[in-house]
Amino acid sequence: MKNISVIGCGTMGNGIAHVFALAGFNVQLIDINEAALQKALQKIASNLDRQVGKQLITEDQKNQAIANITSSTELSKGVSNADLVIEAATENVGIKLQIFKDIDAAAPAHCILSSNTSSISLTKIAAATSRPDKVIGMHFMNPVPVMKLVEVINGYKTSKEVTETIMNLSKTIGKVPTLVNDYPGFVANRILMPMINEAIITLNEGVAGVEEIDTVMKLGMAHPMGPLQLADFIGLDVCLAIMNVLNDGLGNPKYAASPLLINMVTAGDLGVKSGRGFYDYSAGGKDLIVAPNFK
Repeated sequence: MKNISVIGCGTMGNGIAHVFALAGFNVQLIDINEAALQKALQKIASNLDRQVGKQLITEDQKNQAIANITSSTELSKGVSNADLVIEAATENVGIKLQIFKDIDAAAPAHCILSSNTSSISLTKIAAATSRPDKVIGMHFMNPVPVMKLVEVINGYKTSKEVTETIMNLSKTIGKVPTLVNDYPGFVANRILMPMINEAIITLNEGVAGVEEIDTVMKLGMAHPMGPLQLADFIGLDVCLAIMNVLNDGLGNPKYAASPLLINMVTAGDLGVKSGRGFYDYSAGGKDLIVAPNFK
C-alpha cells in the first residue's frame, strides 16, 4: 500500500492525513471546499511544527510529511489511484452512503474502502458498494496524531484478508488496532456515549452542577477530562447523533438521548465548535467558564 485517499478535511480527516503522511505514505486529502482544504493543510503544518518543538520528529520529517500530501476537490480524481480510501465526513448515514457509492464507482478494483464512522453500521455502508468484502471501519480517536487506538470494525462481509491488511497497516502508522464487530456504537461509543448522556441527565435533574460533575469524574475516576467538557470537545451534535444510532439500533430506552442534549443541539449550543456548550468558549481563554445557562 502506497496511496491513501482521505475524504473530509475536518479535525479527523486532517489528523488521519497527518499520521499517514508522516509514516511515508502518499496522501490525497479530498474535500468539496477548497478554503477548508487550505485551512486543513495549514493545521497539519502547525501540528507538525508542534511535534518538532517537542522533539518528537525532525524538521526533515516534517518537511517530507508536508510534501507527501496533495489535495483535491474532485472525489473521482482524488481516489482514482488509491490503494485505501478513508472516509472521514460528517456522521450522517445518508451522506456516507452517497460518498461510498461515489468512491466505489471511481476507485480501483483492488482498493479497500474504509470509514472513520464512530457509530454507523459498516454493513449498511458496505451494502452501498459492489465490494462489501473490501469495506471496513477504521475509527480513529481524536486528536489523531496523539491517540494510539484505532477501532477496526468488521462489516458482515469484510474479508479476512482485508481485516489482516488493515490491522497491520494500523501498526505501521504507530497505532494500536483493536478488532471489534459491527454493532451500534461498536465498543468506544457503546460505552462512552451513555456515560456522557447520563452526566447530562444528572445535570438536568439538578444532582450537581457542570463543574461538580466534571470534577467528580476527573478526580474520582481518573478521567483526564470530565464528561461534560468532553461532550463539548466532541460536539453535542455528534453526541446526539451517536445516541440516536444506539437508540434506533438497539431499541432499548436506556439509550434515549437526554432532553437537555436535544434542546442544546436544537438551540445551536454545540460545544467548542459553536463557542458554547456546557462551557463558554467565546472569550478564547484556556480557563473553563461554565456557560451562563448553567450558572
